[in-house]
Amino acid sequence: MIRVLIADDEPLIRAGIRMILTSADDIEVVAEAADGREAVDLARRHMVDVALLDIQMPVLDGLSALAELGRTAPGVRALILTTFGERDNVLRALRHGGAGFLLKDSAPGELIAAVRAAAAGDAYLSPAATRHVADSLAAGPAVSRSEEARRRVAVLSEREREVLALLGEGLSNADAGRRIHMSEATVKTYVSRILAKLGCENRVRAALLARDAGLGA
Repeated sequence: MIRVLIADDEPLIRAGIRMILTSADDIEVVAEAADGREAVDLARRHMVDVALLDIQMPVLDGLSALAELGRTAPGVRALILTTFGERDNVLRALRHGGAGFLLKDSAPGELIAAVRAAAAGDAYLSPAATRHVADSLAAGPAVSRSEEARRRVAVLSEREREVLALLGEGLSNADAGRRIHMSEATVKTYVSRILAKLGCENRVRAALLARDAGLGA
């Protein structure tokens, strides 16, 4: 069972997220918080697997809560729930180990998929959130980014590029394995090899690189 904490200062938002998540038979909402400080305390107390953190919260904002969880409860996987995609927010979340980005208007199935991916140790990038992330991290003209991405991806084998393309879609290791008829463990091995070859520190960066290179497009 995946143990989840929901942190948002709006009760209606928390209630809606709880209703969606509890419809899945493998997810249990064990705590709710109305501010970032409470979120950090409850995440540690309840030993949650995944924390859904809104960026805009009182006392301690979601990004500061993410950073503190990284220092004091590194086993907690944090998903950033937001309507924002500014550069500084995105870079801070990546730097402190955020497991993904999810926009508040995401479909219910997307929210469940994101929690499952985060719990499995994967990064989740919703299509809409990815556009915000890509724009925030963009350095230089799109054509230059595309050329640079294709150059970097050229070092990968055909199979590695296939796996990378699935990362670009935001698939978990398990889902990627089902797509290409490969075990989850084997996909995990491929992902580690891909990150090393590309010099990417996490799956989020690799996923963005895949999109810039046009893989899976």
